[in-house]
Amino acid sequence: MTDRKDETDRRHRFSEGAGFDESYDDFDLDPPELDVDPSKVDPVDSRVLSDMLDERQIASDAVDTEELLDVGLSYMQINRFEEATEAFERTAKFAEDPTIQQEAWVNKGVAHANLEEYDEAIGAHQEALRIAREADKDNGEYDRAAPQHTATAHTNLAYALWEFGETSQALEHAERAVEIDERFAEGWYNRAFFLAERGLTEEALNCIDNAIRLGLRNVQILEEKAEILEKLGEHEEAEALADEANQLREEAEQQFIEDREQLPE
Repeated sequence: MTDRKDETDRRHRFSEGAGFDESYDDFDLDPPELDVDPSKVDPVDSRVLSDMLDERQIASDAVDTEELLDVGLSYMQINRFEEATEAFERTAKFAEDPTIQQEAWVNKGVAHANLEEYDEAIGAHQEALRIAREADKDNGEYDRAAPQHTATAHTNLAYALWEFGETSQALEHAERAVEIDERFAEGWYNRAFFLAERGLTEEALNCIDNAIRLGLRNVQILEEKAEILEKLGEHEEAEALADEANQLREEAEQQFIEDREQLPE
């Protein structure tokens, strides 16, 4: 791989995978023999879980891999990314369903990216895509059956490649993401960014409009569209979008302050 791009280059917030919206309050793991005493160990400490699984040599069908996947997602929500990578790796190891395997590898890649471990992130997303190819050989329907995981793997692989300056490969994977799932708003947003970076501003504008039509309208996407419009000479529209983005940011900051004030002392 080539060296990462100069840190002065414009940063971009990429799609970060699916499955992070729900709150996972219960950290119970099946089977019951995996229960641990929370007064002695962290009940979602995947290193403890790893030791227990190895020691007992539990069969794959005795592990609730969906619950184990939720453990990893819970770690992601509290920014404990190293522990999350271990939980996702365990999920992939014990899962027999290729959809769960792929989701685990995708999320493992996201966790590594949050740790700026881009080699590991690339490897995880490539493994997710390998699973998709293997499943597709078996029944020919995998991309259509689980497009969200395959599309997310492509767009997050694009992110990791971009961090290493591999812009051509990054664009290829960003394009593949929206080919697989045309309703993947984050994929259209990411593709717009890559096209704009290569000076293909009109194509980038079409992509970012697709993302907005699909419901993705936040500070980042409005700022990205404003920059694209500036490059196209549409200064008034760009300024209006920049103002809207600033307003959204101020509202979010005010909401954050109000939420903090409501926290118990």
